[in-house]
Amino acid sequence: MFPLKNHNFIFLAFALSICLLTSCSTNKIISKKVAKEFKNSQVIKQYQVGFALYSPAEKKMVFQKDADKYFTPASNTKLYTFFASLKMLPDLMPALKYIERNDSLIFWGTGDPAFLQFAVKDKSAYNFLLASNKKLFFSPGRYSGSFFGDGWSWDDYDYYYQPEITEMPIMDNMVTSTYASPNKINIEPRIFASCFEIDSTKKTGSFQVSRDFLSNRFHYPAVSVQPGYNQQNPYKTSAQVTVEILSDTLHKPVGIINLKIPSNAKTLSGAKRDSVLKHMMLPSDNFIAEHLLLVCSNQIGDTLSTTKAIDYITKNYLSFLPDKVKWVDGSGLSRQNLFTPRDNIYLLDSIYRLVNNPEKLFSLLPAGGKSGTLKSAYPKTDKPFVFGKTGSLGGVHNQSGYVLTKKGKTYIYSFMNNSFVKPTAEVRAEMVRIITYIHNTF
Repeated sequence: MFPLKNHNFIFLAFALSICLLTSCSTNKIISKKVAKEFKNSQVIKQYQVGFALYSPAEKKMVFQKDADKYFTPASNTKLYTFFASLKMLPDLMPALKYIERNDSLIFWGTGDPAFLQFAVKDKSAYNFLLASNKKLFFSPGRYSGSFFGDGWSWDDYDYYYQPEITEMPIMDNMVTSTYASPNKINIEPRIFASCFEIDSTKKTGSFQVSRDFLSNRFHYPAVSVQPGYNQQNPYKTSAQVTVEILSDTLHKPVGIINLKIPSNAKTLSGAKRDSVLKHMMLPSDNFIAEHLLLVCSNQIGDTLSTTKAIDYITKNYLSFLPDKVKWVDGSGLSRQNLFTPRDNIYLLDSIYRLVNNPEKLFSLLPAGGKSGTLKSAYPKTDKPFVFGKTGSLGGVHNQSGYVLTKKGKTYIYSFMNNSFVKPTAEVRAEMVRIITYIHNTF
C-alpha cells in the first residue's frame, strides 16, 4: 500500500488533472460555438475581420480568427497611450517645469493637456502663474514635432477632433463659440473675437464657423444663431498665440524667452492622472491622447517628442507583445498605425494586471449601455457587461476590452473590422451581437 502522504499527493494530482481537462474541454466548447457564430454571419464575410478571445483567469487564448493579422486600429490606439501613461506618469501630472531667477519666473510646457481643459478643469498651473508676483516668461522650443501627427488627414484641420499638438496646450487648443443671442456669439478664448468675420455672401443654411487653413481667420454666414449653438474649431498654434492667450487669461503680461531648460528646473504638479485618462477614454478625446504622449516624453528627457515617447515605450514596456507594432501617434487618427488583435489582447491583459482592481479599471473605460463611446452601442443598463475602447475611421470600426458573462467569468476580447463599405451601424450591430452572445452563453 502507498503511504498516506502519497495517497494525498495522488488525489491532488488527479483532482488537478480533472480541473485542467474540464477547463480545456470548456474552452474547446466555447471556441467551437464562437467559431460557428463567425462562420454563419453573412455580414462578417463582406470585409476583413480579426478577433481574439482570451481568459485572463486561465491565461489562455480561447478563440482566434486572423488574430495575427494587422489591422488599422483607429482609436484602439488610445489603449496603448493609456497603458504608457499608467506606466510612466505619476499620480499627479507634471503641469509645468519652471525656475525663479531674480524678479522673473520662467516656465516650460510639459505637454500637459489639462491646462484649463474643458472637461478636466484643472487650474493648478493657472493658479500658480496667477499667484506669482514675478515677471512671467514662457520659453518655447521643447516640442520637436509637427502641429499634426504622422499620417493625419489635413482636410480635417477645422474639425473639433483634430486640434494641433503643442508643448503647452491651452483650452484644448480650440476656440469655442456659443449662442449669446440670434445675432451674437460668445467666443473663448476672448483674444480670438477680433479674428471672426461675417461672410455676407452666405445668407442661407445653418450657422457654422470655419477657419482658414494657415491662419486664425474665422468666418461665419449671415444667418441667425440658434439657441443651444455650441461649436469648437482648432486654432492655429504658435508661441506668440500661447503667450497672448495666457496674458489675456491671467490678466497680466507674459513674455517669451528662449532659454534651454536647466537641470535644476522644478516641476509643478497638476491634474490627477487617472482623471485625465478617464476624460481621454470615455469620449475618445484625441487632444488628450496626443498630449499624454508628450507628457510621457517629458519624463525621459528635455525634448517633447511623440516619436521618442513611442520608441521608449515600445522598447521598455511592450516587449511582451507577440507581434511587432507599428505605432505612430497617441490617438489613432493616423492610418499608419497597425496592430494585431492578439497584441491588443496581451496589452489589455497587462493593463488588467497592472491596475489590479477591475472596478477601478472599468470606471476609467466606456461601459456598454451606460457611458462613453459604448453608451449607445449596447442596450441601456445599470449593470454593463462590456468595458472597452472603440475605434472608428472611414471603413474601420473596432472594439477591444473586457466582457463579463452571466456565469461570472471575465474575458478579454479584441474585435477589429477593416475595409468595409457598408454603413458602420451594420458592422457595429454584428459585433455587438457576437459579444452579447458571449456574455449570455458562457
